[in-house]
Amino acid sequence: MEDKRRLFEELSVPKALWIMAIPAVASQLITLVYNLADTWFVGRTNNPYMVASCSLVLPVFMITIVISNVFGVGGGTLITRLIGSGQEEEASKVSTACIRMALISAGVYSLLCLVFMTPLLRLLGASDNIFEYARQYMFFVVVLGGVPCILNSTLSSLLRSIGLSSKASFGFSMGGVLNILLDPLFMFVLLPDGKQVMGAAMATLLSNLIGTTYFIVTYRKACKETILRGLLGEEKLSSNSLASIFGVGIPAATGIFLFDLCNIVINRLSSSHGDVELAAIGIVLKAERLPLNIGVGICMGMVPLLAYNYSSGNRKRMDDVFRFGRIVGLGIGLACVILYFFFAPVIMKVFIEDPDTVRFGTAFLKARCFATPLMFLCFSMVHFTQAIGRGRASFALAVIRQLVFNIPILFLLNGLFGMMGIVWTQAVADLFTVIVSYVIYMFIRKKEGWPAGL
Repeated sequence: MEDKRRLFEELSVPKALWIMAIPAVASQLITLVYNLADTWFVGRTNNPYMVASCSLVLPVFMITIVISNVFGVGGGTLITRLIGSGQEEEASKVSTACIRMALISAGVYSLLCLVFMTPLLRLLGASDNIFEYARQYMFFVVVLGGVPCILNSTLSSLLRSIGLSSKASFGFSMGGVLNILLDPLFMFVLLPDGKQVMGAAMATLLSNLIGTTYFIVTYRKACKETILRGLLGEEKLSSNSLASIFGVGIPAATGIFLFDLCNIVINRLSSSHGDVELAAIGIVLKAERLPLNIGVGICMGMVPLLAYNYSSGNRKRMDDVFRFGRIVGLGIGLACVILYFFFAPVIMKVFIEDPDTVRFGTAFLKARCFATPLMFLCFSMVHFTQAIGRGRASFALAVIRQLVFNIPILFLLNGLFGMMGIVWTQAVADLFTVIVSYVIYMFIRKKEGWPAGL
């Protein structure tokens, strides 16, 4: 662990963040490609109903990320803070408890999705044209694939919490590459025409299962060399640690859940304007993930560094990490605004050639891209509060962003301006959210007795 302590304590901030963030960004980009692969290959059919079905199931799939965040983010940040304060034995107990709870929760969620699949898809807005495709996709990706997906994400977070960012990122990258290779095999070779959505879903499931094998092997090896422990630990977790896991994990999960809820609202409102509009916004929501996933990767790289230096009392290094990470993320966000605004038609045509879908999607993407830098600022503030164990602040930011601003503004602008009101909502809502988040940030600094600063 000595080389990891040097990473957390001594390396220059740009170098330390580079070591932690680059693998995380790489895994996020591969995960993005992995998520886009299904949409891209399904788009080769030029069937907007098939494309819309994949977009419709996305919120259900995102709940797996919600569950893994409870134990991956909640447990991972606690492990880093415990190491920073010298409580390594307790950190080991946390790792065991998080894996157990993640597996139980994953099994329950998959079972619920199986039992309530039909009413859930109807609630999400699946029309008769879309329903069967959505059912096939949900069965393989969520019902059968929910447990491996949640386990992969949880183990990845625990590995990253002790500085093994590159090993954590490789597992996701490998899964993404496999999915890209398996998609055309299952969609256009092994299954008959008309079953492309099922083929994409089966490819996703198989790549997740292979990724699970990698994470289990890698994690077991890490257990022999670090403080991490597997399922067989018998030690009882302290009540303070359990409260801390959920105190940070639930707000982190709430943020994803409310983001997911917002996407459900977008899909429901968009479906009222037509299936083609639903397909177009679905592609836009996937395409805009490029800068967002990069931003999330930067934040994921920052979190262990922030958490460790907060617990060890090195406030200056904590501030330097946070400041440098935001500068890098904002630069990338602004560059992507320019890219998406001027190349929106090209980006849409990468996914589908249907002229109506491309026309709608081009207008939608040009509007949505202006929210990109603002979204990064929102993400970075949420990750900062998670890193320092401020679960209530993280929860408040998630609720304010989605329930106070985003979802109400969606209904308001949809009523006033229709579909274009929906796509402009993100920029308007996140502008307000950034202002509120910095007020909360300065309040935290004042309460902690830190010097004022951005």
